[in-house]
Amino acid sequence: MTLRKAIIPDINYIRTLLNHYADKGLLLPRPLSELYVQIRDYLVIEGNDKNPVLQGVCGLGICWEDLAEIKSLAIHEDYQGKGLGSRLVESCLQEARLFGIGKVFVLTYVPDYFIRFGFQEVSKSHLPQKIWADCLKCTKFPNCDEVALILKL
Repeated sequence: MTLRKAIIPDINYIRTLLNHYADKGLLLPRPLSELYVQIRDYLVIEGNDKNPVLQGVCGLGICWEDLAEIKSLAIHEDYQGKGLGSRLVESCLQEARLFGIGKVFVLTYVPDYFIRFGFQEVSKSHLPQKIWADCLKCTKFPNCDEVALILKL
């Protein structure tokens, strides 16, 4: 398996994978136009030569000088339980450190997963940059049911 930056030909797969989980209420959908604009934020894991399918995706979006978001973590159901999500999260955290980011947050329906990495639950009011940049555009605003977690690096 190879972990790498996403490229344009990956976008349709990323969208399909994210929409699969959005349809189940586990992720928020990402519009195709947003994926094109933010493609540099995403990492993917792809299989080997015998099975080159993309197996997972995750993004790191920089929100402010000292704040980034881990977003859209999704692993294809056939490849869950193999540590792929952990590899993606750890890679995003490493990238945040390289950029000198001091805090990384996540909005999630599965908080226990991120608590394993040291994230701690916070009020969404601690994330004003996120609220004004993205949440106002969300169909669930202001009744968001995701849990906010933050990790100080």
